[in-house]
Amino acid sequence: MTENVWFIAATWMALALIASLVSIWTGISVALIEILVGVAAGNLLHLQASTEWINFLALLGSGVLTFLAGAEIDPQSLRSNLRASLLIGALSFFMPFLVVWLFAQFALGWSLHQAQIAGISLSTTSVAVVYAVMIEGGFSDTDLGKMILAACFITDF
Repeated sequence: MTENVWFIAATWMALALIASLVSIWTGISVALIEILVGVAAGNLLHLQASTEWINFLALLGSGVLTFLAGAEIDPQSLRSNLRASLLIGALSFFMPFLVVWLFAQFALGWSLHQAQIAGISLSTTSVAVVYAVMIEGGFSDTDLGKMILAACFITDF
């Protein structure tokens, strides 16, 4: 693959468009298809360039996701389900974090810090997928959906 930043950016944008079209065609959440396309592109096309602008976009995206999850929360629902939302939010972060951290460190032989970063990245990614699926599926209007969205906000926060 080339080192041209514009070519890489255009390729990622084209892949995002393809993921959206596949999502519409299959009826599967676009977040899930984007993850699959990203894994394929990273491994098959070797699109693994990490630059300052990619890091900036990742940070901006996580902030926007946290804001969107917070904007979707019904304050009354959050107050009435605070204990459950806090428990689900904490568990939805710490359970994947601990499983991935321990697996990466002991099964794959990664160093402590590498394994912890893997745990953090995969635990927050799962929240992004849950949030996207909840919104796309219209589950955010139900009581259970509101409680899960509150838990997603707590996890991202």
